[in-house]
Amino acid sequence: MKQQCFEDICGCTVESCPITYSMKMIGGKWRPIIIMRIAQNINRFGVLHRGIDGISKNMLTRELRDLEKNDIISRKIYAEIPPRVEYSLTKKGKTLVPVFDMLNDWALDYIK
Repeated sequence: MKQQCFEDICGCTVESCPITYSMKMIGGKWRPIIIMRIAQNINRFGVLHRGIDGISKNMLTRELRDLEKNDIISRKIYAEIPPRVEYSLTKKGKTLVPVFDMLNDWALDYIK
């Protein structure tokens, strides 16, 4: 028997569940805060790194690359010395802001 997500509602399998797919792209310990920091125009690597307590430079690099690969953020490289890179939300990424706002409100209702 296949495991199913919302079996009675959509009949999707765990592998095809839209919620599971979404969480693979935007879930985890670091991605939501990275996305929301970039949404607030905190968009340079060093500023992101200093503002996210506990994240290593390697982890931040990996998360930014994955978010870029999934078209959640875009990366712009400026031809300057020293090189400057800025991140911004894509159109797809901007649609996550109200979702995260609702999740934030939901969590605040249940944090004890």
